Amino acid sequence: MDSREKARIAVSAMEDKKAEDIRVIEISEVSSIGDYFIICNGSNISQVQAITDEIDERLGRQGITAAHVEGYRNAGWILMDYSDVIIHVFDKDNRLFYNLERIWKDGKEIGAESL
Repeated sequence: MDSREKARIAVSAMEDKKAEDIRVIEISEVSSIGDYFIICNGSNISQVQAITDEIDERLGRQGITAAHVEGYRNAGWILMDYSDVIIHVFDKDNRLFYNLERIWKDGKEIGAESL
């Protein structure tokens, strides 16, 4: 499965769990760490974990497992590394604080509907 399809599945899972402000940033032209960053936030810890669980389950059904997941227990910022697709699920406060969209502004933001 290519990175675009992985990203599409992840975004669909986020949407189904009512994730807020989903952003997809194509980073393949500016970094070798992957093709896409996907960033969203939930309104509380339970929702942040539910979003992460749904992404993991949906990609898992396709035989795709994360190389690394970090931050699940505290759920302020959960990082899911699928090699070419890197997913960040934040709570609102941490998303504002870290502002990854600003850090990765050299990447190309694409609409989720373009996946």
